[in-house]
Amino acid sequence: MSGRLQDHVAIVTGGGTGIGEATCLRFAEEGAVVIVCDRDRDGGQHTEAAIRAAGGRAHFIAADVAQEDQVAALIAATLAAHGRIDVLVNNAAVTGVNKRAHEVTVAEWDAVFTVNVRGTFLCTKHAVVPMMAVRRGSIVNFSSIYGLIGNDDLPPYHATKGAVLAMTRTDAICYAPHGIRVNAVHPGSTKTPLFLRAADSYPGGRAHYLAMMQAKHPLPLAEPVDIANCVLFLASDEARFVTGSSLVCDGGYTAQ
Repeated sequence: MSGRLQDHVAIVTGGGTGIGEATCLRFAEEGAVVIVCDRDRDGGQHTEAAIRAAGGRAHFIAADVAQEDQVAALIAATLAAHGRIDVLVNNAAVTGVNKRAHEVTVAEWDAVFTVNVRGTFLCTKHAVVPMMAVRRGSIVNFSSIYGLIGNDDLPPYHATKGAVLAMTRTDAICYAPHGIRVNAVHPGSTKTPLFLRAADSYPGGRAHYLAMMQAKHPLPLAEPVDIANCVLFLASDEARFVTGSSLVCDGGYTAQ
């Protein structure tokens, strides 16, 4: 029985850890050829090896999504090896500094926008051209619940996620005539390695942090695979009539 992404060629940025890694694994389980992209070679190679050990197909390509020459090389290498790109997942991101706006330096602001917004733009810019040539493709961008609502921390990060949502809606309209769908996912708190490291450094430790965050979410906090399953739906042909959409996967956080 064929998988939901059988023989699809899928690029996942930030695929070396957390939700990106989980997305790569789920895509491979559903039959995709997964191009694992990350600037962290150890993480990316670990994901590639895990997929291959499970009998899946994966190829790690190191790239910094903020650098156009590296993004262009990523797309070129994928096309040279596989002939097409069916799915692009723009997951790579950094959180940046946790300061109020008046405390953030221009360099700190730009550092977050360079990865989260420019990176999403560059990957879309280069991947969408071969998608247009075959008149099909799915792009899934990572926004956040804080692309939809406000909070009192991480102003640069939250601003980037609002920008990604605006880009998603615009690109969905621009590329719909070419058979390309563009959607956004908005995860809530997810127990990624980064999230758990933050929990460990929180006053009172991990247990206290997790209890505090759980109190904000009607459903149990997400595991990375829970978000990966949402990405899988948007990437697959099951979502063929879905574009310009926001899939909120936050355990009810924003419903309150």
